[in-house]
Amino acid sequence: MKAFLQSALVRLKIGRKNQGIGADLEEGMATGDRIYVSIIVTLSFVITSLHFWLSGAGSPPIVLEEIYYIPLFLGIFRFGLRGGLWTYGLVSLAYAPFFFGIWSTGWVAILDRFLHLLFSGIFAVLAGLLIDRERQREKQSEKDRYLAGIGQVATTIVHDLKNPLITILGFSRRMREGKGNMDKAAHAIWDSAERMQNIVENTLDFARPIKLDTKEEDLRGILDNVIACCKMKAEEVGVTLSLEVPANSLKTAVDSCQMERALTNLVNNSIEASTEGQKVTISAERAAKNLVIRVTDTGMGMDRETLENVFVPYYSKKSKGTGLGMAIAKKIVEGHSGKITLESRVGHGTEVIVELPALPLTKR
Repeated sequence: MKAFLQSALVRLKIGRKNQGIGADLEEGMATGDRIYVSIIVTLSFVITSLHFWLSGAGSPPIVLEEIYYIPLFLGIFRFGLRGGLWTYGLVSLAYAPFFFGIWSTGWVAILDRFLHLLFSGIFAVLAGLLIDRERQREKQSEKDRYLAGIGQVATTIVHDLKNPLITILGFSRRMREGKGNMDKAAHAIWDSAERMQNIVENTLDFARPIKLDTKEEDLRGILDNVIACCKMKAEEVGVTLSLEVPANSLKTAVDSCQMERALTNLVNNSIEASTEGQKVTISAERAAKNLVIRVTDTGMGMDRETLENVFVPYYSKKSKGTGLGMAIAKKIVEGHSGKITLESRVGHGTEVIVELPALPLTKR
């Protein structure tokens, strides 16, 4: 069970590495870090050059001293305390010439420059400490969310597996004691085992990276298969399925098996949300560079909370299911570089909109 939970939860982990400047500079930094370091070094010596350039007119403007806070701020913001100290050393080195020569005309000027270095150093330390503390707090918060996610997922899986397991144990005990209808008991055990297998497979499917074998397909054929797959379920509850597709081709690069699975989930959800006599419509059309598939029902609709959490794994208000159907459908659609959105109103039904990249029409 432990190994199963680990594989199911590995993709829920959110991690962010703290960025440092010491080892990164020695062993190779990310492109963004290199850019920041280049800007910091360049700014420091450009400001110093401006001092020298303006020296012919006398003492350079005081504002140029304050501009040194710009590279200092960039170093702290990007690299934290270590970056702030490193940048402070660089800025101090660039500023050092102004303790000597024509600018140091007396002890007041030297004191002014010394205080500038002192206050910028204090700023570097305090701001760096605050940045590091905030990042540490954020890291701890992410770890807490991860642990909370583990608890939530484990609780959901255990709860979903508990009911069919109780059924299996109960009917197995009856069979062992020779009580009750053996055929009924065997059927109940079989159904419960299938439900447990479905829970396990859905959880593993969501946890592992999606692998697509895409090729050029016409969506009309895929939608025909989806209708055929969902027809029996619709007839059982008295819901009518309607397919509306254009006569012209709806070709796209798609893994037909995975896309059928995603669309079947969407249609089944619409059927479950509908009552006897209602209608579920599946339509498709070409719009600009996309193919747009709509699954529309006039069922119970969703409240705001459900609509906001519909793609959240394991979130479900239904008594049956794992709460992974919509999350898996979203994962499959986005794996095809597509997009899935929902529009719903309580008592008025729901419309699911799937957009997929379309292949260009062949000119004749």
